[in-house]
Amino acid sequence: MRPPLPRPSSLGLLGLFLASTQTHAATPVELDQVVIDAQQQSELAAARERLQQVSGATNLVDMQRVGQGRVASNQDVLAYQPGVFAQSAGNDGVKLSIRGSGINRAPGSHGSGVYTLFDGLPLTGPGGTPYELFEPLWLSRAEVLRGANGFDRGALALGGAINYVTHTGYDAAPLELRYEAGSRGYMKRHVSSGQVLGDLDYYVALTDSQYDGYQEHSSGSGKGIAANVGYRFNPNLETRFYLRYRETENDLAGRVTQQQIKHDPRAANPVYLARDASRPQPGSTWLANKTTFYLEDDSRLEAGLVYHDYPMDLREGPNRLKVAYSDVSGTLNYLRRDNLFGHESKTTIGWRTTKHLPNDGASEFVRVQSNPAIPVGTRTRDFSYQGSDTVLHVGNELELIPDLWLTSGLAMIYTRRESDVSYPLDGGKVSQHDWDYAPRLGLRYDINPHLQVYGNLSRSVEPPHPWALIWSSPAIAGRQIQPIELQNQTATTLELGARGDADWGRWDLAWYYSAVRHELLTVETQAATSTSASIVGEANASPTLHQGIEAGLDSLLWERAAIGKVSLRQAYTFSDFHYRDDERFGDNRLPGIPMHYYQAELRFDHPTGFYAGLNTQMASKVQVDYANSYPTDPYAVLGATFGYASPKQDWQTWLDLRNLTNERYAATVTPGYDDKGADAARLTPGEGFAAYVGVAYRWQ
Repeated sequence: MRPPLPRPSSLGLLGLFLASTQTHAATPVELDQVVIDAQQQSELAAARERLQQVSGATNLVDMQRVGQGRVASNQDVLAYQPGVFAQSAGNDGVKLSIRGSGINRAPGSHGSGVYTLFDGLPLTGPGGTPYELFEPLWLSRAEVLRGANGFDRGALALGGAINYVTHTGYDAAPLELRYEAGSRGYMKRHVSSGQVLGDLDYYVALTDSQYDGYQEHSSGSGKGIAANVGYRFNPNLETRFYLRYRETENDLAGRVTQQQIKHDPRAANPVYLARDASRPQPGSTWLANKTTFYLEDDSRLEAGLVYHDYPMDLREGPNRLKVAYSDVSGTLNYLRRDNLFGHESKTTIGWRTTKHLPNDGASEFVRVQSNPAIPVGTRTRDFSYQGSDTVLHVGNELELIPDLWLTSGLAMIYTRRESDVSYPLDGGKVSQHDWDYAPRLGLRYDINPHLQVYGNLSRSVEPPHPWALIWSSPAIAGRQIQPIELQNQTATTLELGARGDADWGRWDLAWYYSAVRHELLTVETQAATSTSASIVGEANASPTLHQGIEAGLDSLLWERAAIGKVSLRQAYTFSDFHYRDDERFGDNRLPGIPMHYYQAELRFDHPTGFYAGLNTQMASKVQVDYANSYPTDPYAVLGATFGYASPKQDWQTWLDLRNLTNERYAATVTPGYDDKGADAARLTPGEGFAAYVGVAYRWQ
């Protein structure tokens, strides 16, 4: 007989918890800690096994390891992950790119090219992926499915999918406190609680943070709550409700030149200072439910519903833009295991849809005196936007012979995009509806328990954002009036790779080649001045090519039971993105991402719980514009971490030192069109030398 489909390990934890408590009632504190740690490791092991059954490149992030240093943003979560470029802009905003996705996006704006989920439920909507709900201390792990490997999650974007998994009562302590502090006014406070109470479990966390920022005029703060409660009605039915709410406020220093980074990296862009630019997020809410029905040992049905509200108050330019976003999403997944002519078969049928809810549109108002003829407070434009994405996907894993699996799948996507400018002129409206498809075919072979090879051929589809139809249109005095149509970005990708365990450590290696058509590239065609706004346009590019190598290695270099161990983890990403015979730019490289990106950490762990590590991050030069007329300088940054984690894992403390040599470098690039060799203000400086300390305690 076939074993039943694996159920979430939390279902089996209650019996383990109760049985262990009865057996060792004399030492409840230590026992509960052991149970929680065992559960975390069990969840990680199950997640790792699931990811290894994907015929393509994946990453698994253990937040317990991340938590042994500063945890400020998504950059800290995704560090040391091959194939992932994540750099902070000095605040909550992070420039995130996988295989060239969102390569042209400014850090802190709506993310593109990576489909993002919380607990397997959608966060990304037609308008992109907002960042303000990302609080890494709420997470137990993150799962990255690079490229087309997010297929079974309904992810069709070029960069794939990231699933951020929140703590539950099964892997959280009844009370946990954490405090971080450091350079330039950085402070973060966190309190959480989680428990299992019979068939019910809960988790709730409150977190707030503040910082003065590395650059002038880059201070910020954030505060929020995350909670979930799950209930098991019977062995065949369980449900969980989720809540996330967070407010952020960021002063904006703006982008600077390479010369400014070399000589005065903490200076802000003078235009942003004159405007007192900021980006307050008045409060975003994410409410969701996921219910699982176990129909029989070999099948289950998962249904999800999400409401997401994320208003914005953007005060970056001479005008104030007030936006009211809200989405509703539904998901339905059916998973089944069968025998087909004596061969094991696993089938997934999934449906997801996300739709903008009706809104009052958006309005722009003059907020600085850039033109004496237009008084401050004048309304300059009203517009509305609507969009929806619906994906139906069917995938199958068939074992052709022992340990050789054939992966096949087909997804259909229907997208709707509408934008309408109603003031100062009415009738500027565009409405486009598109059907597209994404097939997938792959092979995965387990040569032995320690070596796996794989390959796949897939297609990805990424529609434009509704607001891009307005920002892409011709500018009239800096105000876009008539929307235009944009085509879906598509890519055909061939991927080959291998992963395994060997004497030199746990490793993975992937190569991919993506032929991209109609790539959505956003460029700033005119920089902002004290008297005029920047003009930004998004358009479908001529054919482009994305190819690269992604390599990771986690090695145990030396170990003695009484002394400790020395380990080395490394991640290298090679990214070659360029045009294919463009009329103007030929075979120029696409700007925004370094070709070579390397991260490593050499670490010593003592049996008593003490640890020390030395880390580095290195990047090659980055082209700043599509004409390749000006590059940034390459850089190498060193850091160190020292800490102590109690063997019972009930408390820990640490010191995290960043940029020991005070290297001056450009962390992110927001590409321009053609700067004609000028050193334009398109860069965000990386943080200089900084020191952070922290302490955390878990009561059982």
